[in-house]
Amino acid sequence: MLALAGYPLGFEFLFLDPATDACASSLGEQIRADYSDEKALAEFCGRVDVATYEFENVPVASAEFVAARVPLRPHPPALLAGQDRISEKKLFERLGIAVPPYAAVSSRNDLIAAVEQLGLPLILKTRRLGYDGKGQARIRQIADIEIAWKQLGEHPLIAEALVPFEREVSCIGVRGIDGQLAFYPLIENVHRNGILHTSRPVLDDPLHEPATHSVKAVMEHVGYVGVMAFEFFVADGRLLGNEIAPRVHNSGHWTIEGAQTSQFENHLRAISGLPLGSTALRGNSLMVNFIGDTQSLGTLAAKRNLHIHLYGKTPKPLRKIGHATLLAESAAELGELEKLLFA
Repeated sequence: MLALAGYPLGFEFLFLDPATDACASSLGEQIRADYSDEKALAEFCGRVDVATYEFENVPVASAEFVAARVPLRPHPPALLAGQDRISEKKLFERLGIAVPPYAAVSSRNDLIAAVEQLGLPLILKTRRLGYDGKGQARIRQIADIEIAWKQLGEHPLIAEALVPFEREVSCIGVRGIDGQLAFYPLIENVHRNGILHTSRPVLDDPLHEPATHSVKAVMEHVGYVGVMAFEFFVADGRLLGNEIAPRVHNSGHWTIEGAQTSQFENHLRAISGLPLGSTALRGNSLMVNFIGDTQSLGTLAAKRNLHIHLYGKTPKPLRKIGHATLLAESAAELGELEKLLFA
């Protein structure tokens, strides 16, 4: 989607990806190699003017190798900031951003202590990697402690109190090389089985301003350039920082049709030094992910005002393989179309 946004701007793309079925390979040449392959990284650097990433688990050492040879935006400290959940939470706290209660866990005794400290229920997560519900275990009762430890205990972990939240929201911002900032409206997200199901931008949300304040604080602290997403829980009407994504984000895919400038185009504008585009809405929109298969595609394709994006990924359970964005002129019309969408 970055490439699709960039070709109208006259950009050309080279992709480095270890996957044999990389989605972007049909949109430009792919160097198929591991992220730690320095020979491949050197070839990559020799053929690009500026580099970026859309996957936050790129090894920092690889990012530093690239950054030493070609402009890499966002730069390695920004990548590092969100790779370890404990470091991420501590960063938020230093910047005055509230977070749910948490504890580091490196042993079974630490886990027992975390249960005593945080209470039940709680969620146990790997500190690194893990997304879309992977690398997580819920502990609802004492009997679940041993099950969770057997499932995840070989990794450094974080225990987090389960927050009785009213909403899950994300704030997507973009920062240019010159420090210019722009933000999309706050986005309400609904997850199923730990995987993002729907995202809806909300105009005039009272939490938009404090959310943008948090995103700005993190961006300026790490000298960020590009698009960043910040996910929050809303509990008792206030924001609790969950995690950042130093990249374009699934909860912003609606911006392709729903905003004047998509998050993908704005990321490219930012990293290449172009002025940022408008983040204003084109109307009311709702994004829904295709998870696992496209069985509903035929029905969805018949809906009016619906834009379908398939990623070229092989369908398999719990895998995001595409999305659709529904547009409407009013919130009431969007609500009626949403009912039809999930009928």
